[in-house]
Amino acid sequence: MPRFGDFAKEISEIILDKKFTQALKGIGGYSHIIVVYWMDKVKDYVIQHRPQGNPEVPIVGIFACRCPARPNPIGITTVKLISRQGNKIKVKGLDVLDGTPILDIKPYWPQYDKVIKEKIPNWVNKLEF
Repeated sequence: MPRFGDFAKEISEIILDKKFTQALKGIGGYSHIIVVYWMDKVKDYVIQHRPQGNPEVPIVGIFACRCPARPNPIGITTVKLISRQGNKIKVKGLDVLDGTPILDIKPYWPQYDKVIKEKIPNWVNKLEF
């Protein structure tokens, strides 16, 4: 099983149903995209969780972490767009398992997606990325 940080270097190919090929028109003008996916391997959820099982971090509510065992296993991740050819796009940093269903693809727009003066709990810095 790859370590979490290994996904940052991973090159992946997303293949869309051919009927959505034209939906990718213009996507090549972006450096990054946001991929929305369904974590179909998650079979149960938890209400509280210790992220990465790390004893140095507190147990928190599932909505206060990025852990997969969620009541609604929808995942999102921002990835670098490498290329597009027809109904296929290559990306770098996709943190999903092979065969994970992709629900949507959105372009990264800093006007909407970039956060200035963000705040995160100190324990997040104790996790491995």
